[in-house]
Amino acid sequence: MTSKAPKFHDYDVLILGSGAAGLSTALHTNQSLHIAVLSKAELSSGNTSYAQGGISAVLDDNDSFEQHVADTISAGVGLCDPEVVAKTVSEGSEVIDWLLSIGVDFTRDNNPQNAQQLHLTREGGHTRRRVAHVADATGNAVQNQLIDEVRKRDHIDLHANYIAVDLITTRKLGHKDDRCVGAYILNIETGEVEVFRAKNVVLATGGASKVYLYTSNPDGACGDGLAMAWRAGCRAANMEFMQFHPTCLYHPKAKSYLLSEAIRGEGGKIILEDGSEFLHDFDPQGVLAPRDIVARAIDYKMKKHGLDSVFLDISHKSVDFIKDHFPNIHARCLSLGYDMTKQPIPVVPAAHYTCGGIATDEHGQTDIDQLYAIGEVAFTGLHGANRMASNSLLECLAYGRFAGQHINKSTNINAKHIDIPAWDASRVSDSDEEIVVAHNWDELRRFMWDYVGIVRSTKRMQRAKHRVDLLLSEIDEYYSNFKVTSDLIELRNIAVVADLIIRSALKRKESRGLHYTLDYPETDSSLDNINTILTPNLNESAAGWETETQLTSGHK
Repeated sequence: MTSKAPKFHDYDVLILGSGAAGLSTALHTNQSLHIAVLSKAELSSGNTSYAQGGISAVLDDNDSFEQHVADTISAGVGLCDPEVVAKTVSEGSEVIDWLLSIGVDFTRDNNPQNAQQLHLTREGGHTRRRVAHVADATGNAVQNQLIDEVRKRDHIDLHANYIAVDLITTRKLGHKDDRCVGAYILNIETGEVEVFRAKNVVLATGGASKVYLYTSNPDGACGDGLAMAWRAGCRAANMEFMQFHPTCLYHPKAKSYLLSEAIRGEGGKIILEDGSEFLHDFDPQGVLAPRDIVARAIDYKMKKHGLDSVFLDISHKSVDFIKDHFPNIHARCLSLGYDMTKQPIPVVPAAHYTCGGIATDEHGQTDIDQLYAIGEVAFTGLHGANRMASNSLLECLAYGRFAGQHINKSTNINAKHIDIPAWDASRVSDSDEEIVVAHNWDELRRFMWDYVGIVRSTKRMQRAKHRVDLLLSEIDEYYSNFKVTSDLIELRNIAVVADLIIRSALKRKESRGLHYTLDYPETDSSLDNINTILTPNLNESAAGWETETQLTSGHK
């Protein structure tokens, strides 16, 4: 039986990820460039579609750029880059105007005198109403409109059900320089690995919250871009800061369903079963405190009293108000037997957002030439030790523009594609032990939840480090002997990301923002503006698992 001839694809720009970050990058590139956007599932399967709250932007006379900057820096607990924050915040109104121009139908003010004004809500960490939204399904509306807009562009090709295996760099090919020139991509439908050559590669692959047992993220949030960039030689930063959203619906059939922070912004309370509130015991802002404080307070109460959940209650508001502001959440809860107009809804914290990522500059450029990282996969310096609500879509859309404009000006765009060998699967076989992948996947997510979750300790993290080292070795051997599958690719990637999280968390000997350790419960002011930077030692390990770790001021 003869094997199929390998497939090669040539593009000016290869974008891995079809969420807001990837699609906005594509839409801001010149129409003279041939662009591919790849999604490892359906085009709308990423995190963008799950974003309920909205996009933060200064759109009201009672607000200011300075206040938005101050709120973001306050939420970031001393680790935000002020220049990056200012640059990103200043893009807010332009981002909203651009989305309006392509047809995103933001919710308007219900006051007849202000009918043309956008309705702005308020979320945790914000001192003003500045979150523009489309009811309670902003991400879905933005995602669908971006897809519609991309489909109008003849120079952009969309490929669903393709998952990246690894990046291709000139260093890996034996050249003296280090540029990204494409990627090996598994066609999930055929099972064959194809070669995508590109003059610029953009990682817009999202975060890695599936490294934890309980998460608000879809199944694809496995840290693929993080792991690939790390193996290619890029630095990772602040991986200890994993955000846990305080309010995910607690129900066996409600997998990954998040209850928007806007519910609290519109008067929702977090209560115990007896109706008592408790968040003001932890922070003066109560339910509108930053997510790390709220999640930690809930975690504390649940563990102290042996609770399965706490409750989110907005039933004191009118039925019309709730249905008008939260139509999709109301319908989803109702389908599971909860009527939020009449009763509190059980909620628990769950892993939600990766605040660290691959280190980039102000254009989204990584340490490797021609390789960009946009959105949740990237560490720009915007979020610091804790991301403020609704700054994520703002970052995706702003940096999509920055990267697109930078690619348009790149000098390599007229260069020829270099020769890249086809994927070699001649020395591997089909696996007859898929149970190994499933078992390792389950074990990793459980010990990350137990040992490196909302509250940590040095002993717990050391246990996690010992286990992840064993898993990495086992996965590496498995990967070397069997044909790649999407499950194996995701397991390999999520194990690398788990290792980066543990390494970073062990290095930060203080509690700050999303990183809380029982051994160092206080924030160390001498570590203000000091980020955790991990650098691959590629001479030690082709996988990049041996690292030189340092605490560094700044991020560039």
